[in-house]
Amino acid sequence: MGEIPVIDLGPYFSGGAEGKAKVAAAVDRACTDIGFLIVTGHGVPADLIQEMRAVSRRFFDLPMAAKMAYKMPDDRYRGYTAFGGEALSYSLGDESPPDLKEGFSIGPCDTPKDDYHLAGGNFFAENMWPAEMPELRPVWTRYYNAMEGLATGLMRVFALGLGMDEHFFDAKVDHHITNFTAMHYPPVEGEVLPNQLRGGAHTDYGSLTIVQRDDSPGGLQVLDKSGAWIDAPYVPDSFVINLGDLMAEWTNDRWVSTLHRVVPPPPEAASTADRLSLLFFHQPNYDARIEVLPTCTGPDSPPKYGNTTSGEHVLEKIRR
Repeated sequence: MGEIPVIDLGPYFSGGAEGKAKVAAAVDRACTDIGFLIVTGHGVPADLIQEMRAVSRRFFDLPMAAKMAYKMPDDRYRGYTAFGGEALSYSLGDESPPDLKEGFSIGPCDTPKDDYHLAGGNFFAENMWPAEMPELRPVWTRYYNAMEGLATGLMRVFALGLGMDEHFFDAKVDHHITNFTAMHYPPVEGEVLPNQLRGGAHTDYGSLTIVQRDDSPGGLQVLDKSGAWIDAPYVPDSFVINLGDLMAEWTNDRWVSTLHRVVPPPPEAASTADRLSLLFFHQPNYDARIEVLPTCTGPDSPPKYGNTTSGEHVLEKIRR
């Protein structure tokens, strides 16, 4: 049975060559073995996380009519998704009952109006901010910006772990098209249907996902290489990081994008287990060229994937 390693990013951010190399090697092992890691020493202020969680919970406490005023449109990933409005397993072609969750999503914040990347259309669609909660926008924007910084740092660690220049990915993520979602898993009332989960088994689409979560019962499970579902341990003051399909293709499957799911709480805790997760689905610039990295191919490992762009890749995943 596999396990998800806990890695302290502190030695990387302190700037020493030896510390950077040690962190990069540990991340390389984790991304090769299971595609998940838990990071500490990330530098994101604890008070920002607490404020973000508090304001997000207040949004989900709004009456349903107020939340539905910000219902997610069909053509963009912005706004509110109602409880039972999504089944993630469908992304893999598996039918299942609706997932036991609700969510609110935004994309890039405050992109300059003269930025040529706005040609990306709905990748830079306007966010929907609840008028009833003027305090939400500034907190969410600060948190989104903090996740941008952490994601850029992680991509630099990734580059070192893959034997590339530390800043190889910088120009590919400086106008990223990341969606961020606060996902609320309310207490489970009534009977859970067969095969019904809080979040059905799926892989993520992009480069990496940054997850901030609590220790409420009924949480994240990861499918290890033996075929066993393992619980992601809760580590205070940490983030869970997982790779997406784009990173697996970029590395010619040297690194893995791993199936994961969110399970319901056990019956004895179902009526009280209220869970909130903050999910930053990092996606490189929509026009970033994605081709197998030179350090991940050779005579014994020819490229498995053709060239594409980040935007084309995610749109194809959505179409599927």
